[in-house]
Amino acid sequence: MTVSETVATTGAEALRPHAEEAFADELRALAALDDRPRPVNWRMSPWAVATYLLGGTLADGTVITPKYVGPRRIVEVAVTTLATDRALLLLGVPGTAKTWVSEHLAAAVSGDSTLLVQGTAGTPEEAIRYGWNYAQLLAHGPSRDALVPSPVMRAMSEGMTARVEELTRIPADVQDTLITILSEKTLPVPELGQEVQAVRGFNLIATANDRDRGVNDLSSALRRRFNTVVLPLPETPDAEVDIVSRRVDQIGRSLDLPAAPEGLEEIRRVVTVFRELRDGVSTDGRTKIKSPSGTLSTAEAISVVTNGLALAAHFGDGVLRPGDVAAGILGAVVRDPAADRVVWQEYLETVVRERDGWKDFYRACRKVSA
Repeated sequence: MTVSETVATTGAEALRPHAEEAFADELRALAALDDRPRPVNWRMSPWAVATYLLGGTLADGTVITPKYVGPRRIVEVAVTTLATDRALLLLGVPGTAKTWVSEHLAAAVSGDSTLLVQGTAGTPEEAIRYGWNYAQLLAHGPSRDALVPSPVMRAMSEGMTARVEELTRIPADVQDTLITILSEKTLPVPELGQEVQAVRGFNLIATANDRDRGVNDLSSALRRRFNTVVLPLPETPDAEVDIVSRRVDQIGRSLDLPAAPEGLEEIRRVVTVFRELRDGVSTDGRTKIKSPSGTLSTAEAISVVTNGLALAAHFGDGVLRPGDVAAGILGAVVRDPAADRVVWQEYLETVVRERDGWKDFYRACRKVSA
């Protein structure tokens, strides 16, 4: 048995199972009780897809865990877009769960979130259109057997949802490969004198970081092919704490880390630090704060807390403490060693030092910052 076969047959042991595997029970329960109209080739109705993302309790008592904590209307607009002939562009700053939402939408709609093109500066046209098996090409010439379909081509031919991550990272001329696909719903294969027509149910979800404007801006022709949904940062500290707590719990269980029932205080502290530095003002509104160069996103807060939990589990007593998160916060804040370190030191002395109940955190941050 090969390594790939072993991985395929032991999905429960995967470090990060795909959404349709990790939440298979919830998806089955929703599909079984879903009696609302379903678009062609959808696994469930738009209402059920939204319920899967936002969470709820079904008629049989099954609890659907929230995958996205945010305004319901945002999810409803995104799901509705996928039920039309318009593609969906999820736009937002880093760490606003664009990839997470994209994956879960594809899992709920098509039952498969793996039809993915990862955008980078080196992404070629073949990743979006198709490639060739060169052994077959040289032996027999151009043929359908020699053609290697891209995830987008597969989604078109099977009526499924394709995903393109970090669309603005892809070179502009490669981006524009999507124009014919999204407008005409066809993918020409001139080497064979043929084309692949999209089957009903096909659609595409793209994500883009709005901090990347100017990297490879979308052409107006391509942008018109998308409905754009902006994913905001969490509106309130409590909402962000809830998001961080849920994701840390999920990641911790996948890594066999012990639960941290007493870690909520440190999670709230990390979220408070990130929000204050992000917003440029203290929680009470009394102190203006310089913001560092980094984004200090919710995703980074999750990473800081997860790393702290691992430190507490392997090198501490299992209880998440200030010393476990201090180094992670320093690494997230100080991206520019010169400018950001000054911002961090000033924040520690003007805000953290005088805050009630934060003495241990202040000392831990001072220690790692020395």
